[in-house]
Amino acid sequence: MKRILLATTGSLGDLHPMLAIGLGLQQRGYRAVIATSNLYREKILQTGLEFAPMRPHLDVSPELIRQIFRPIRGPEILMRKVLYPAVPAAYPDIVEALRGCDLIVTHPVAFAAQIAAQKLKLPWVSTVMAPLSLPSRYDPPVYSTAPWMAKFRGLSPGVNEFVLRLSQAVVRRWMKPVAEFRASLGLPPGEDPLFNGQHSPECVLAMFSRVMASPQPDWPRQTRVIGFPFYDQMEEYGQRLDPGLERFLDDGPPPVVFTLGSSAVFDAGRFYHESLAAVKRLGCRAVLLVGMNVLNEALPAGTVAHPWAPYSQIFPRAAAIVHQGGIGTCGQALAGGKPMLAMPFGFDQFDNAARLERLGVARVIRRKTYSAARAAAELDGLLADAKYARKAAETGSQVRAEDAVGAACDAIAERAAG
Repeated sequence: MKRILLATTGSLGDLHPMLAIGLGLQQRGYRAVIATSNLYREKILQTGLEFAPMRPHLDVSPELIRQIFRPIRGPEILMRKVLYPAVPAAYPDIVEALRGCDLIVTHPVAFAAQIAAQKLKLPWVSTVMAPLSLPSRYDPPVYSTAPWMAKFRGLSPGVNEFVLRLSQAVVRRWMKPVAEFRASLGLPPGEDPLFNGQHSPECVLAMFSRVMASPQPDWPRQTRVIGFPFYDQMEEYGQRLDPGLERFLDDGPPPVVFTLGSSAVFDAGRFYHESLAAVKRLGCRAVLLVGMNVLNEALPAGTVAHPWAPYSQIFPRAAAIVHQGGIGTCGQALAGGKPMLAMPFGFDQFDNAARLERLGVARVIRRKTYSAARAAAELDGLLADAKYARKAAETGSQVRAEDAVGAACDAIAERAAG
């Protein structure tokens, strides 16, 4: 029985695709191990997969979340203060976890795992979660640090390449701790781990649908676009809709669903307050998925609030979905086949939201301008224009037809058989 290690770090949006693939591998007779923060130990063990600890053991404090979701400084804070300094400590963790393993699968920012794959010369499959990790001069991304540049995406590939190189030059300065650690292992500095350095030379799995981005001439040649590997369970809340929420959905027209995913929800600010006021203006039914947030105001008639609900069960029953643009939420919303209002916070969310807008399934609103009046106006336009619903339904059929877990398992099996 071959043993496969899947190394990941980050939020539930980063963990869930690995769980989906791990369970798929397990069904095929492989032993699958998830290496990640101790924060997720019990969740992983409850699935029946094996767990291995890998630093950093994440701090999900609201203050850290607020810092890293600052659109301009957030990526630098995350890399320079959290992830890059953790590489020397994470490396022995991952080396220990790799004992007896036949292949490693790495997440885009599991930097120590990527280094271990190269140092130990193991069969290696890397992954990217969102199109932002595959920047192309033919399909230029929208960066959180400069979302206004989206208006220039129609410029020539040469101009787009200049902008990409400029962006890479800025972040290359951050990688000094990683280069120094690689040197201590006798490895060359390597390419920037945020760009080409994260990719396996053997196989790169792009874990998003082709409706979000199609292969580009300047992507790594070994890239396979497989779709979204869905895992949609929160063991602490059970695996099905709350009975009260089920009754609410049955008792009236489809509601608007408001959610901030698994990370931005810790930095909600006035999102839920303004959303409730928008619901009152629209007179629509609504479901607010609030996480650990406490609402200190009365809910209007036809509105309910819950900590969490499985997206795969609630999104298809929505009239529209308001969300933060995280790639996992985007995937579930696309599969749900309903129109969206995206309010990006940071990182890949600006690029994801822009892609949804270009696809014709969403409108985009800036976080700074998210108010009851603006949200109500955007939702009114979204719900009144039938083209959004038609395009969302069409796109949902495409996304649901993809077998991402099967494609991932096929690719991993090919490399493991090597």
